Amino acid sequence: MILDPLIPFEPVAAVAIPDDKEWVHQVKWDGVRLLAYYDGETTALYNRRKRLRTAQYPELADATAYCGARSAIFDGEVIALDETGKPSFHQVMRRDSLRRLERLPSLRNALPVVYMVFDLLYANGRWITGKSLQDRSEQLDKLLYETENVRRVPWQTDGEGLFNAVCSQNLEGIVSKNLHSVYQVGGKAPVWRKIKHYKDVIAVVGGITYREQTVNALLLGLYNEQRQLIYIGHAGSGRLTAKDWQELTKTISVLKQSVCPFSNTPPRASETQWLLPRLTVKIQYLNRTMDGLLRQPVIQAFVIEDPSRCRLKEFTDEATN
Repeated sequence: MILDPLIPFEPVAAVAIPDDKEWVHQVKWDGVRLLAYYDGETTALYNRRKRLRTAQYPELADATAYCGARSAIFDGEVIALDETGKPSFHQVMRRDSLRRLERLPSLRNALPVVYMVFDLLYANGRWITGKSLQDRSEQLDKLLYETENVRRVPWQTDGEGLFNAVCSQNLEGIVSKNLHSVYQVGGKAPVWRKIKHYKDVIAVVGGITYREQTVNALLLGLYNEQRQLIYIGHAGSGRLTAKDWQELTKTISVLKQSVCPFSNTPPRASETQWLLPRLTVKIQYLNRTMDGLLRQPVIQAFVIEDPSRCRLKEFTDEATN
């Protein structure tokens, strides 16, 4: 593979939906950001942190099935559907976090994925990141072949209408993009804006509680600018099954410690088993209390993230944007 992985362009959080003709709007899929690199001979799949994911998604590992260019880099989101037919972050993370690849054939049938492609960064030996979204989109239309596992993400000009439709289906939200925007590798700018139906955060697990010797809740935190872990709430409901809780109870033992990792003492501290702050988890929540705690937090899935990147400032900025 001669194409080096890169960090994708990110939208900023926003509340208002742009309504002029220079903007278009797409569904924000609740999945894993994935870039597909095809150099004319081999295909490699990397996530937003530049971690290789080709083995986890073999149905996407041959770009010749969906690429009409001699070489290309596609940007998109890998999703998996739940039993209701809606994107499920918990389900796609079962594929993305798979380490025992011998389980892949059975899991591939049980958990099929779809690559929702929304951008093209490189085509036929040339970078096109400096071209407008309009130009990149026209090339994407010509060079991407839709298959059972690969789809082109369409856009709408009616952002308000799309957002209302997304809300009615209880999907994550929308992304609004300026048609003149260039693709800023590793950047984040308001020419791309995410407007969420519900909020989410990747938090650090600093403690647990038990019910009948099985873990039943997680104590969550984010780091402030002084690198202190700030308690933001606890969560016990969500996508984890009884088997997931039992497995967590077994694997958590190596992280146990006697010292509270939070700089602010959580409630019911005497009932808590403190942990080294190594685990990270995606949490969906309604909003925040006046004390800065999560309201109605719901566990989505454990994720592989550097805990130091789980920052209170970004969480606060999104909540007030």
